[in-house]
Parts: sequence; C-alpha cells; structure tokens
Amino acid sequence: MDWLLDPLSYEFMRQALLASFLVGILCPVVGTYLIVQRIAMLGDVVAHGVLPGLAIASFFNLPILLGAFAMGLFSTAVIAWIRTQSRIKADTAMAITFSTFFSLGITLLTVFRSRVSLEQLLFGDILSISSSDVWQIAAIAGLVLVGVGLFYKELLFFTFDPLGAEALGLPVNRINLGLMAGITLAIIAGIKTVGVILVVALMVGPAATAYLLVKELHWMMGLGATLGVLFSVVGMYSSYYLDIPSGPAIGLTVFAGFLLALLFSPRQGIIGRWVSSHT
Repeated sequence: MDWLLDPLSYEFMRQALLASFLVGILCPVVGTYLIVQRIAMLGDVVAHGVLPGLAIASFFNLPILLGAFAMGLFSTAVIAWIRTQSRIKADTAMAITFSTFFSLGITLLTVFRSRVSLEQLLFGDILSISSSDVWQIAAIAGLVLVGVGLFYKELLFFTFDPLGAEALGLPVNRINLGLMAGITLAIIAGIKTVGVILVVALMVGPAATAYLLVKELHWMMGLGATLGVLFSVVGMYSSYYLDIPSGPAIGLTVFAGFLLALLFSPRQGIIGRWVSSHT
C-alpha cells in the first residue's frame, strides 16, 4: 500500500487530488451535453475564449473568474452571431472564433505583460493549487451540478429536440444560455488543473468513453463522472511516479481509457463488433 499512500503524505498532492476529483466529476457531466448535441468543439472554443478575459481581468485587477466567465460566454455569442448573419455552419463558426479568441488572448497577455503565466494557462499547474482554489472549484462544481439536477428534464428535452422544446413553450434561449454558462464555469474550474488545451480532453474524453458503453443520458453522466475521477486520479499518480507534468498525464490517461472502450465496448467496440459479426 506504500505506493498508494506515499503521495498522500504531501500537502500539495492531497490538494491536487481533491481538485482533480472535483473537476473529474464536473467536466464529464457538462461534456455529456456537448457529445450528445455533437458540438464537442464548442468546449475547445470556450476554453480558448476565456484567455482574453483572463488577460483583461488581470491587467485591471478585476476578479479573474469574472473576466474569464464573461469572455467565455461572449465567445459562444460570437458563434451564434456568425451563424445567424451568414450561411456559415456551426463547425466553421467555431473554428473561426476559436482561432480569433486564442490569438487575442495571447496578444493581450503579451501586451499587458500579464502576471498570469501563459504556460500554466495552457497546460495547467495542479501541484500549485491552494486550499482556496479547491474551495473555488468545489463551489463552481456544486453550483453547476445543482443546476443540472434542477433543470435536468428541460435540458434533456432541449438536447434531443430543441424545436419540439420551443414548440411546447420552453424558454430555449434561456436554457441554452444556462448550458453555455455551465460549460464556461466547468472550463474555468478545469483550467487550473489541466490547462486550456487539456481541459477539453477531461470534458469530452470521459463522456465519449461513457457514450460507447451506455445509452441513457443519466447513465452516461454518472459513468462519465466516475471515469473522469478515475482518469484524473490515475493521471495524478502517473505524474507523481513517472515524474511527468500532471496535466498531460491526465490527458493521456483519458485517451487510454477511451481507446480501451473503443476496442472492447460490448456494443460499439471494434473488437466487440468483429466478434459479433463472426459468431
């Protein structure tokens, strides 16, 4: 048991594991909606969209969370505006917005000579997480998960049949705004742990893995959250014992788990389908 308990003797590892546990639950639950709606790239757009907000908030000594949240939502509004004003499809609008906000964020961080480390933003720095950071992540996770629980039926209807939801009089614009807010908050919570580049892996990877294994949305959320915690913890231990960066270690663990499901899923796995076709 020494290999399991030895990392827990360090305070920074205990804080990092707790943060990764919380983010491992939160990100896949929100990412489930991205997978089902087939807009997984939106997570990448929002993740990079928060960069200008972080730079501006840091320069003007404003709350970092507020700046990141505002810019994250603004990036989704830009996508919607491009789609309504042109024949451009969603994936193209996302690609344009992604590259623009990412470029703007790096430019502002350089021009403002921001105290925020670009490397930490891109790749995370989970080992520097403090107890206040953990409490902030816990508060965000609690807020988003309670919101998902309270409005689960509305989100379910909107996810699978937005036109039907609108026809029944549901406030689809507000539901969509709430979902975008939840995605943005989840990404902000995950940036400190795995960074802008890899937070989408933790948001989409466990949810996609669960998608290969179960059918119902609520089972997909539950299994995705379980896998998110497992991948995060395994990634942290791998980082500790192999002496590699924690964010990339978690990202690689996520892919390894997804690859196993892709190969061995009873219904949708490559090997499972091959066995079924030869029996």
